[in-house]
Amino acid sequence: MNRLQRIRVVLVATSQPGNIGASARAMLTMGLDRLHLVAPRLFPHEEATALAAGAGAVLDAAAVEPSLDQAVADCSLLLGASARRRGVSLPEISPREAAAMALQAAGHGEVALLFGTERTGLTNDELQRCHACVRIPANPAYGSLNLAQAVQVLAYEIRLAALAAEEAPDPGAPREAAEAAATDAQMEGLFRHLDEALHAIDFHKGKDGTTVTRRLRRLFLRARPSDREVAILHGILADAERMARLAGAASTPR
Repeated sequence: MNRLQRIRVVLVATSQPGNIGASARAMLTMGLDRLHLVAPRLFPHEEATALAAGAGAVLDAAAVEPSLDQAVADCSLLLGASARRRGVSLPEISPREAAAMALQAAGHGEVALLFGTERTGLTNDELQRCHACVRIPANPAYGSLNLAQAVQVLAYEIRLAALAAEEAPDPGAPREAAEAAATDAQMEGLFRHLDEALHAIDFHKGKDGTTVTRRLRRLFLRARPSDREVAILHGILADAERMARLAGAASTPR
């Protein structure tokens, strides 16, 4: 499969239908055609069709999802575009770095490029799902990019990276195929199990574990474990929960 076919653009809670159409046009000019819309305010809409300017096929094939969970569940790499520095500890990368990362990950899994609503961008919770934050180095005195313009910048960098990869000499097949990276749905399942296990063993000792949980989330997202590795971690957590139950039963007066 063409790697570009494994890269999707995800627009979250877009308020202006024209921006959806303009984003579709920006994508198609650079060879991207997979568009996911999370809870758009107005879609389908004639303004979206008009501003797509010939990229109507991208709009027709767009997946409309009620939540971010459905839009990225099968993705193994999530990159969130954000112009604002929020209270989320995330690696910050340039569009060029993001393109290289996305193209490499698309060799063996699905990739999502996330863009938030026009007024406020991605929320902290949405950024927490991402492996990195993509920041376009715009003029600091006026860095207000339109949503479709931001999509165009990232799509262009991905196009350049794809063309460079086509021209690069083939290093030969790797000796061992890389294991598939865990998907977003698998990682979210792991994080839920991790939270349950930490409570089962009373790791937080009655304290608020939010900060620890966020740090562990960042650790595992940075490591990008494979689906097999996630399965091993589930096994470890299940054993920890079992031992906690046995210890609790042993200490209960008979």
